[in-house]
Amino acid sequence: MIQQKGGKTMKYDFTTIVDRHGKDAVAVDLPEFFYPYKDGVTLKEGFDLIPMWVADMNFPAVPTIPKAMEERIRHTTYGYFEPRKEYFDCIIQWQKRRNGVEALTPECIGYENGVLGGVVSALRVFCSQGDTVLVHSPTYTGFTNTLKNNGFDIIHSPLVQDEDGIWRMDFEDMERKIKEHKIHAAILCSPHNPTGRVWERWELEKAMEIYKENDVYVISDEIWSDLVLYGNQHIPTQSVSEDAKNRTVALYAPSKTFNLAGMVGSYHIIYNKYIRERVEKESSLCHYNSINLLSMYALMGAYCEEGAEWTDELREVLGENVTYACDFIKAHFPGVKVSRPQGTYMLFLDCTEWCKEHGTTIDEVQAKGYEVGVVWQDGRAFHGPCAIRMNLALPFSRVKEAFDRLAEYVFC
Repeated sequence: MIQQKGGKTMKYDFTTIVDRHGKDAVAVDLPEFFYPYKDGVTLKEGFDLIPMWVADMNFPAVPTIPKAMEERIRHTTYGYFEPRKEYFDCIIQWQKRRNGVEALTPECIGYENGVLGGVVSALRVFCSQGDTVLVHSPTYTGFTNTLKNNGFDIIHSPLVQDEDGIWRMDFEDMERKIKEHKIHAAILCSPHNPTGRVWERWELEKAMEIYKENDVYVISDEIWSDLVLYGNQHIPTQSVSEDAKNRTVALYAPSKTFNLAGMVGSYHIIYNKYIRERVEKESSLCHYNSINLLSMYALMGAYCEEGAEWTDELREVLGENVTYACDFIKAHFPGVKVSRPQGTYMLFLDCTEWCKEHGTTIDEVQAKGYEVGVVWQDGRAFHGPCAIRMNLALPFSRVKEAFDRLAEYVFC
């Protein structure tokens, strides 16, 4: 058993600081990503780097993942193969256990090299190049770049914060823009990245009703679905109605949950046979959208009983980190606003008031953080005009150290 913050004991280790230097980690080994927005910014003497930007985790993987891969590696043939029945069984059982999905069959599951590749394949079925796609803002940069690079236009429907600071969809704005721009495809991020919002069933029902009435097909990115916090429940978009089930391409991956981005591999769930066959055709055209042998075994090692147990402990750790960070910001960073995420391990800080009160810019704020080793991410790329995105998937000791540095050297 491992002792966590506050004396709590856990089965798995979320306290050890893993040295990722020299181990192929973008988060720590690509310095050109550290200071991309201000020339001449250097790390001050006496500070090390705390990676709090790109969305991967700084925890060791659940032991069943390397075990599954190692056992397969020991059989020293790695030739052509087809996904095993166990691969599909693991996904079916995981979706049933975690999300309450019933009657999912292997036919409805398809491999994708990545969620963004799946987004493009689905859009090429739903749209023609030059068509407009509805996306909520703030917006994950991957959507922005992927849509632009593949010839699609974006119309943003901004999320709005209610009196409690909770991000909400603006249904009137969504419907108005769908009609005005003759939109027939939308991307729904659930849970939402970068705000961390976990949508309630009624919200998804309302959104899907709007899409149905306006003949809009939906791509639902649910890659963060396992990392919901504080007792919130992920509701699969396809589950809210029979129509939603048949007009939605849902995309999942174990990569965020189990830190497997470097293994490459995600999957779609598509119930509508007509849509499914066409998405699969689009995905196949590059002749490269094929599952990697070890990626398959990594998923099977993750989507098991021990993986579920590990994920539950991980969510507790992330929830504690998020609570600490948000309480610290409220107590020590007046003028910095943050809505406590209900899922994901990312924070989205609005520094507008702080910058205005202190006569500074978001570039200068970010640079001060970089100088003391807090490697965070410019929120402008996510359509936050004076925002910063922060990754809290680190041991608590590193989260605490980062916020102590910010209090002493940045928001002071």
